[in-house]
Amino acid sequence: MSLLRITSPHTHRAGRRTSWVMQMVILATVPGLITQTYLFGYGTLINLVIACLTALASEAFILKLRNRPIGFSLSDCSALLTAVLLALALPPTVPWWLTVTAVSFSVIFAKQVYGGLGNNPFNPAMVGYAICLVSFPVPMTQWIGASEIIQAGAVPSFSDSLAAIFGSLPTIDSYTMATPLDAFKHKDGLMSSEAYASIAGLQSANLVSWMYVNLAYLAGGLLLIWLRIITWHTPVAMIAGLGLMANIFYGLDPDNAASTIFHLTSGAVMLGAFFIATDPVSSCTSNRGKLVYGLGIGILIYVIRTWGGYPDGVAFAVLLMNFAAPLIDYFTQPRAYGHKKAKKGLTIGGEK
Repeated sequence: MSLLRITSPHTHRAGRRTSWVMQMVILATVPGLITQTYLFGYGTLINLVIACLTALASEAFILKLRNRPIGFSLSDCSALLTAVLLALALPPTVPWWLTVTAVSFSVIFAKQVYGGLGNNPFNPAMVGYAICLVSFPVPMTQWIGASEIIQAGAVPSFSDSLAAIFGSLPTIDSYTMATPLDAFKHKDGLMSSEAYASIAGLQSANLVSWMYVNLAYLAGGLLLIWLRIITWHTPVAMIAGLGLMANIFYGLDPDNAASTIFHLTSGAVMLGAFFIATDPVSSCTSNRGKLVYGLGIGILIYVIRTWGGYPDGVAFAVLLMNFAAPLIDYFTQPRAYGHKKAKKGLTIGGEK
């Protein structure tokens, strides 16, 4: 009788190659892509094409410099996934050169410089996004407002979006406005009753639009959990951390704090929870570690939104917790079968 000898992990999933996993994650973003296109125009689709072409070209270029097989690396679809996540995170009318900058920086400096797929300590998409947000804050925050679209009578056409992205349609500014998070950020000491009234009156359509976007990404994230591509630990912990902070501070000061629902359905919460924070390379590996990791991201998002300099803090929160992921993994390693739980701590002079 022959014995099957395999290395750990011992759970075998036939056919689950890296390319298949990446393709399924890309497929799960389709509900959010459709929703953003319907609500904000064709700019997201145009950015997606630009981002994908830039990602493939950047990865091929750096692989050529490294004398690595180009076709083999491109076939894992990891560069395409980075491009898709960035295209979804960027405003729909962002200039084409900014999309190229974000994607090329992500692929070259946040991924390939570290050795390629599996070696990057930080989420590549969020590195590119954060660099552009710090360097070019104005175009990175110019989102199309749904209430402005309603007043204009229609979503920007494909030609209008194309002209805006390539810089030949300055009138596209009439479509852009502050997002609900940005309006909350610059509320001048008003929230709850007064600020909610102003936001509800002036941006009710925008609030509803972002709620639909987040629900679409939630549906895609649940698909990933059902396919067992990701586990529930990081998304649930991240949402719980943000919701807990929002609930606490709203209860303490409802006149100056946004509600839990407002925080959970605005910005890139669901995209971040299911598609960005769950990056298997830069996040934690143990289930307990994922819970701590996700909880930290949720808390940091609230801190940055409320007291930081940017309306949304998903990118910075993820990158900060990428820093902490190795340490979290060290303290949350599961006990090896047949052994007692090891004591963790700093060693000073040979003693703990």
